[in-house]
Amino acid sequence: MLHSNLSINNKGHLCLAGQDVCTLAKSYGTPVFLMDEERIRHNARTYIDAMREFMPEGSKPLLASKSCCFKKLYEIIKEEGMATDLVSPGELYTAKAAGFPLENAYFHGNNKTDSDIEYAIDSGVGYFIVDNREELDAIERIAEKKGITQKILLRLSPGIDPHTQKKISTGKVDSKFGTAIETGQALELCRYTLSLENVSLKGFHCHIGSQIFEYESFADAAEIMLRFIKELRDTLSFTTEVLNLGGGFGVRYTDADPVIDYRENIKGLAGVIDRLCCDLDIKKPAILMEPGRSIVADSGLTVYSVGSVKTITGYKSYVSIDGGMPDNPRYALYESDYTCLIANKADKKPDLVATIAGRCCESGDLIQEDVALVTPERGDYLAVLVTGAYNYSMASNYNRIPRPPVVMLKNGESYVAVKRETYEDLIRNDM
Repeated sequence: MLHSNLSINNKGHLCLAGQDVCTLAKSYGTPVFLMDEERIRHNARTYIDAMREFMPEGSKPLLASKSCCFKKLYEIIKEEGMATDLVSPGELYTAKAAGFPLENAYFHGNNKTDSDIEYAIDSGVGYFIVDNREELDAIERIAEKKGITQKILLRLSPGIDPHTQKKISTGKVDSKFGTAIETGQALELCRYTLSLENVSLKGFHCHIGSQIFEYESFADAAEIMLRFIKELRDTLSFTTEVLNLGGGFGVRYTDADPVIDYRENIKGLAGVIDRLCCDLDIKKPAILMEPGRSIVADSGLTVYSVGSVKTITGYKSYVSIDGGMPDNPRYALYESDYTCLIANKADKKPDLVATIAGRCCESGDLIQEDVALVTPERGDYLAVLVTGAYNYSMASNYNRIPRPPVVMLKNGESYVAVKRETYEDLIRNDM
């Protein structure tokens, strides 16, 4: 099947981590996010071990929290020895509540408010990844007031187009994120940063995009960043300690996506970095990477109950489910591809091409269009595979629909990591 933690049992039912998806759906109700804890741990170890083996001393992966964020996940990555990046005070609060060591956290965001900055400093965040001069001035002012020196990385734009989906491409010069190298603004920002007393510049961050399958785009970004690092050494006598190359390695959502070997990609990227540092005669900085999707995506799937099958004669068929864009907005946002199947008929051959429609009062509430399925009946279970990333984290209460629970699978058992929201939860803050 698409991933090695998926299988079909002797009942013809889809299984995740060896557990019957239909049995779990009956037990916990639908919609439900199912996540394979061991898969998360396996993916984390792949990055940790490969970076320890191939990258310079001090290199490490950070979980990109925006891909998936809840307390149990922070507990898991803490146990595995991963650091994390955070993009909001809400993610910071969640990590803190989970007991995650915040000295191993890197705080992102292109518009951190003064209260965000103060909260992060008070919480003991290890590093700020600074997007712009206004933020830099705010950190300097608040750090001075608190009598500390705050470690930072500057986020720079390397000007790389990795040929990924436009809305998830982030490294081009024309981007809301970071300061451009190409325009000379990055050099001036570095010069200014080094004049400040209450921030300590440790290095630089870049991020070129997401769902990238080959390491060559990262190698291109690394070359631009390392040449800039040499320029800083030569012009400002600054030695860079840390280079964060961001995240973005892809995952297989469908059979059309290539199989990716993360260890080999990291090995290949490390080889390029070694050669470049030698050619440029610069000290190798510690390398950080920010995998998110490739840590959690293939650990998860979402199960829905089928409500109806509608065929418009001469046009198309629709399969309606009891979830949709509130729990998975990625098709509405990006037209993202997914593999879908009828979980209780997983051993049968598809005989229907249909569009999977959500329950919202919104014509754009679709999960996939024109997919091959076994003809379902009301009450069947439809599974959407590889939903561990950017599903729960992007979920909303549109149409006042409660968010589904997150159920973790481990060693043949299951447990609730995030409870299903109730209608009472929906009005908890109403006055």
